[in-house]
Amino acid sequence: MNVVIKNLTQKYGNQYAVDNLSFEVKTGEIVGFLGPNGAGKTTTMKAITGYIEPTDGEVFVGNISVTENPNETKRHIGYLPEHNPLYVDMPIIDYLRYMAELQGISKNKITDRVLEMVHICGLEGEKHKLIGELSKGYRQRVGLAQALIHDPEVLILDEPTTGLDPNQIFEIRELIKRIGREKTVILSSHILAEVEATCDRIIIINHGKIVANGTANQLRKAEHGNEIVQVCIEDADRNVVFEKLQQISSIELVDTNIDNPQMFEVQAKANQSCKRDIFALCVAQGWTITELHTVETKLEDVFRDLTLK
Repeated sequence: MNVVIKNLTQKYGNQYAVDNLSFEVKTGEIVGFLGPNGAGKTTTMKAITGYIEPTDGEVFVGNISVTENPNETKRHIGYLPEHNPLYVDMPIIDYLRYMAELQGISKNKITDRVLEMVHICGLEGEKHKLIGELSKGYRQRVGLAQALIHDPEVLILDEPTTGLDPNQIFEIRELIKRIGREKTVILSSHILAEVEATCDRIIIINHGKIVANGTANQLRKAEHGNEIVQVCIEDADRNVVFEKLQQISSIELVDTNIDNPQMFEVQAKANQSCKRDIFALCVAQGWTITELHTVETKLEDVFRDLTLK
């Protein structure tokens, strides 16, 4: 079930939390929703779930308008808010049974559905404990279980791994990836490496507007521009290598490394790759290449460049 956001705007007084936002997430796609604090991520998620009514614009879950049919769209959405609201005095099983009843699941199916969620979310060893006795990681699992209890087609996860240790993050990530094969998933996070490992596509917003939309590789490429290659060439005079590299037609700029005189950083011309030409030059000259790799822009660098404006 696709989620479509059209010209979504949310104002608080004179301030725009979300400013004319439009994007689509398709079935079977996990989309990472990134942005600095105050960028409008949580506001957008609340608008999708029907928690708030936007100032302007439309949100569609499938072909159903959230504004016009909020109760209908909520049947198709599972929502894990940033601050996971759980009844800490309830045992896990009782809590999930209660959530199943709230979601309108038939009484004769509730027990099987609860046990299924306990299994899927890895809660077997903890299922009889009070929620207040659980670690943060297991509480997040319970939050995911309640979001999934009615088998929604759409999952909205706001900071699902916040406060977890690396092992817990890995477990929740694998769970989301497994679930996301058959659902439409939108998740926000400040852990960029986690988003890259989990999501098929990334949307970055800043000041309520989309500033990037694509796969991690596409975002890096768009931010980086021309190909940049680092090459370490031995058995050759540094000045001669520098001169020969500058003569390659696919190369725009050549720079040297102060710490390593044999290391060169080369920028290719637009829409060209220079690695083959560098290799061919070294073979022709009888030079030894001990290192040759493309410099990859980190997602953190892309994020900072796009949001510190």
